[in-house]
Amino acid sequence: MVQVLSLQHVGNGAVLEDQTCFDPSAPPPFKIADIRAAIPKHCWEKNPWRSVSYVVRDVFIVFALLYAAIRFNTWLFWPLYWPAQGTMFWALFVLGHDCGHGSFSNSLKLNSLVGHILHSSILVPYHGWRISHRTHHQNHGHVENDESWVPLTEKVYKSLDNMTRMLRFTVPFPVFAYPFYLWGRSPGKEGSHFSPYSNLFSPGERKDVATSTLCWSIMLCVLVYLSIVMGPIFMFKLYGVPYLIFVMWLDFVTYLHHHGYSQKLPWYRGKEWSYLRGGLTTIDRDYGWINNIHHDIGTHVIHHLFPQIPHYHLVEATNSAKAVLGKYYREPQKSGPVPVHLVKYLLHSISQDHFVSDSGDIVYYQTDPELRKDSWTKSN
Repeated sequence: MVQVLSLQHVGNGAVLEDQTCFDPSAPPPFKIADIRAAIPKHCWEKNPWRSVSYVVRDVFIVFALLYAAIRFNTWLFWPLYWPAQGTMFWALFVLGHDCGHGSFSNSLKLNSLVGHILHSSILVPYHGWRISHRTHHQNHGHVENDESWVPLTEKVYKSLDNMTRMLRFTVPFPVFAYPFYLWGRSPGKEGSHFSPYSNLFSPGERKDVATSTLCWSIMLCVLVYLSIVMGPIFMFKLYGVPYLIFVMWLDFVTYLHHHGYSQKLPWYRGKEWSYLRGGLTTIDRDYGWINNIHHDIGTHVIHHLFPQIPHYHLVEATNSAKAVLGKYYREPQKSGPVPVHLVKYLLHSISQDHFVSDSGDIVYYQTDPELRKDSWTKSN
């Protein structure tokens, strides 16, 4: 497939590179070893003290916001508290995510301890999610084997009832999908992140999964107890609303890592898929001043290819690798103070990217033109 692209102004004076006649599905002329060699050696070094310092910073802010909310407890303060605390919950998730990749430190015990504390506090089963996320990285860009925001095949798509289709492809419902994904994964896949016997996990991983589910359950019990003591409405304001905003952040960011580029990008099967080609379909995003808060999670291409690189080296590693990546790297549109520019990509993708063909080793998203014409209750 030949992509004919033109120069596009993307804000702040930036212009996208002319990619006329560039086919993003073509096998790249470089190997993953070439990218690795371009990245400075110090970018691979993990500093546990530096990693812990980010945890201390974020936890301090979380507790400061909690104290302020309890202290002021007015309807003038809550609208300020909710997005701030929800964003900080998301920042905690990203640090726990680094623990899961082993980029937090070289100590498995430290990674597991910090990861459990951070993820359990925001109701994420650490090992259950860590293992499925590892599967995502190992199979990124593969239609059947990928794990996160996997494209529906046409057969699976047509098997969904109309209400499920509408919920999946109507904003804002997709940005609240994460808790449901933890319990039941994506359509066409079975298993739960909480069950040690889920087909997500090998027998040797069951103990770890059970441990994380126990930690998650303890946190849930703590929240129930606090709701009884402090009142369910107050706890919903204090924890529930920030949790929902955290979920929105997670779904928004992770979806746009793999969808919503200005031109459609390929998904692979069979012999056409490789770790490198799959990783090159991921997309970097700029979140403005929030980049620092959520630990440069938008710098995603190099992270996907080399998840062991600490987040504080990702920007430098990416800049060093661009000369090798060439047109396979898509420069992100620069963000203003708040990354509202990304909303249009989310809306466009969800309205257009519905399913991929049941066959073919290189496929692109297709659109169901009848989706918006169906009612929520109409049967197939």
